[in-house]
Order: sequence, then C-alpha cells, then structure tokens
Amino acid sequence: MAEAHAKHHDYHLVDPSPWPAVGSISAFIAAVGGISWMHHMYAAAPLVFGVGVIGILYTFVSWWGDVIREAEHGGFHSRVVQISHRYGMILFIASEVMFFVAWFWAYFNTALFPNEAQEVARVAFTGGVWPPKSIMTFNPWHLALLNTLILLTSGTTVTWAHHALLEGDRKGLKWGLILTIALGLTFTCVQGFEYSQAAFHYSGNIYGATFFMATGFHGAHVIIGSIFLIVCLVRALRGHFTPKQHLGFEFAAWYWHFVDVVWLFLFACIYVWGAGAHFAE
Repeated sequence: MAEAHAKHHDYHLVDPSPWPAVGSISAFIAAVGGISWMHHMYAAAPLVFGVGVIGILYTFVSWWGDVIREAEHGGFHSRVVQISHRYGMILFIASEVMFFVAWFWAYFNTALFPNEAQEVARVAFTGGVWPPKSIMTFNPWHLALLNTLILLTSGTTVTWAHHALLEGDRKGLKWGLILTIALGLTFTCVQGFEYSQAAFHYSGNIYGATFFMATGFHGAHVIIGSIFLIVCLVRALRGHFTPKQHLGFEFAAWYWHFVDVVWLFLFACIYVWGAGAHFAE
C-alpha cells in the first residue's frame, strides 16, 4: 500500500485547501460592503467591508504560511516545482506591467494630444497645452529626485542582500534587508509628504487624475513590496533561506527591482517631461 502511494515524480500535487473559497467569499463580502459604503446604502456597510478585508488578509497569511511550510518542512519545492513558481512570478509581474501601461496610456493620450479637436471638454480644460495652464506641477528636482535616489539606493541594498545570501553571509542578508525596508518606508513617507503639498487634486481635472493614479498605484506597490521584504526579513531571522533554495526572497527582490524600474519611467515621463516650466514651490 505504501508503495502504491509513493511519489514517483518531481511535481507537487497540493492537498485540498480551503483558502481559495475563503478568499473568494471574503473578496465578495468586501466588494459588497465597499460599494454599499460608497453609495450610503446602509449604516453597517463599513462593518461589512471591514469583515471582508479581514477575511482577505487572513487568507493571505494562512495560504502563504502553508506555502512556506511546504517549502521549509515538507520538502515539496523540487527544482521542477521551483521552475514553475518562477514562471508564475514572471507572469504576475508581466500582468503588473500591463496595469502601469494603462496608466501611462491614459497620461500620454492626453499629454500628447491636449488640443484634440474632437475632445471639446479636454481642450476647454487644458487650454490646448500640457500641463494645463491652471495646474502648478511639482518641481521634479526636489522631492521627486530625492525619492528617485532613495529607490535606486534600495535596489542596490536588496542586491547586496541577495549576493550575501548566495555566499552564505547571513549577517549581510539581514542588514541588506533592513536597509532596503528602511529605504522603502522612507520613500512612502516622502511621497505622502509630497502629496500633502500638491497644488492640484485628484478630482475635477485630467492632470490630477492621471498623476495620482500612476504615482499612487506605484506607491501602493512600494508598500506591498516593503511588506514582502519584511516577511523575508522575519524568515531570514528564523533561519529560512539557503544559497540553493530561497524562492521567497528571490521573488521579493524581483518585485522590488520591478518597482524601481517603473519609478524611473514615472519620474522621467510624468515628473520631468510632463512638468512644464511652472513648478509648485
């Protein structure tokens, strides 16, 4: 009987899991609560939304915890399984790239054609120029440049941590992660302060909507990436990751480099090219 159930392949056939169902139900509850809250349909809508969000977060922690246990204690992540995970992460990052393509498309569609004759409302708002005459843009060589330097530096520290792991240097791994996390959180604080100084708003104008959607969506990715790296730091402190098996950390590093590259495009296209000659003080 034992031989009949013996594993004769390199693949991981996962056990039945409740988390896809729990996550789906939680997402549905959060959507219903969020929509009801925005439309002021009933007083308990915020509570319903909160319950859904808690369910989603619980699914994240539990499901990823199962994956970590499968890797660290179950020994299920063979070389073949790791290749499959890498393909999955590559496709996930590719899907994230397409999200940003949408924001860039929205931005350039207006920025390159501010006086499009068929878009009467656009011309009326922009005055036929970009950025619109009524908008006081950010100085790209102020906080935006500082954040660019912060994020590029964080890319070097996460690379240092990766190389330290490959060389078996646990101290270098931990300090590289600590510095990367600190830089990521600093980026978020600087961006929050910059937003507080904005001379324009999200609603009521094309420039504000495209600016805050593109940079804000990136800021959300920085926060997610920082959480990803914090989890990796906790795992590193617990003795997880080896030079030959460290997919969790490798994916966090990939994600962080992706965030770096996207910011370079945002800085060049939106802050520098799209700033015009009038800056907010």
